[in-house]
Amino acid sequence: MLNFTIRRLLFTIPTLLFISFVIFFILDAAPSDPTGNLPLTIPPDVREKIRESLGLDQPMIIRYLLWCKQFFVNEPLNLLAQWGINIGDPDRLRVISFQTRSPVVDLIAQRMPQTLWVVGMSYVVGVLIALPIGIISAVKQYSWFDQMGTFISMIGFSVPTFFTGVLMIVIFSVWLGWFPSIYDTTLVVDSWRTLGLQIRQMAMPVFVLALFNAAQISRFMRASMLDNLNQDYVRTARAKGLRERTVLLVHVLRNSLIPVITVIALGVPQVFGGAIITEQVFKVNGLGQLLIIAIQGGDIPTVQTLTFIFAVLIVLFNLIADILYGILDPRIRYD
Repeated sequence: MLNFTIRRLLFTIPTLLFISFVIFFILDAAPSDPTGNLPLTIPPDVREKIRESLGLDQPMIIRYLLWCKQFFVNEPLNLLAQWGINIGDPDRLRVISFQTRSPVVDLIAQRMPQTLWVVGMSYVVGVLIALPIGIISAVKQYSWFDQMGTFISMIGFSVPTFFTGVLMIVIFSVWLGWFPSIYDTTLVVDSWRTLGLQIRQMAMPVFVLALFNAAQISRFMRASMLDNLNQDYVRTARAKGLRERTVLLVHVLRNSLIPVITVIALGVPQVFGGAIITEQVFKVNGLGQLLIIAIQGGDIPTVQTLTFIFAVLIVLFNLIADILYGILDPRIRYD
């Protein structure tokens, strides 16, 4: 397993470099211009000087290599410098946002906690809800619980999150007044009262994303459980006199989790992508809103950095899923 993990980590290096080049090439070919939002009264020669100050007059391959140096070398060195480990020039060039003229990684670090609060909590809640529903639906197939779970899952998976978010705001914020419709990113949790306010403002965006995630995972869990319940080893375990709970939780559940792990692991990057719309609906000042603002303003460094981070998440959780395969199923060996 260790050798397989090392090989996969080494293989991810050229993969991520190729992905970064494709992202950079596509964004460079896009018709966006960071000077497009400037006043029309600015003369063309001044606009051209602004483009030169942003480095847009250089060839694409030069700008790509410069971005690679800034992102893969300068940013890690800057992170080490923040931890007290100074290596090289402290005034090294970093990936700078066209809009704010501040380092992109610092912008991401400022907004990451808000996204993790909402997205991370919603995914954990979604998984904790989906697994029991899928297991019980499979064990009690065609029961009222199974029918209700199937109905709710179809609704949660079919209805887009932006519609569910708006519906939640209308019902629970406008009509009932239970929860705030706008997420207050300036709230500091330092007491039980502020903790209650944080939970109230997180309730609706977390529920919207958790419903969508739980709908998909519960269907996979149910299908995988049903497939394993009819296997020969289950009948053999029952014939040996094992308790039904032992058969389900020890034998069936462990084998059923193997394909579900793929859905859960690969769903993490998708949740970050789906949270872009949800953050816009509830005004969460997170990575999704940062990406939308950067796209609207033609902020290419911010867009390509965020997009590349999403690609890194996909590759990383692919590796995590493969490792968990070997842990859950002893028959799977990579060495």
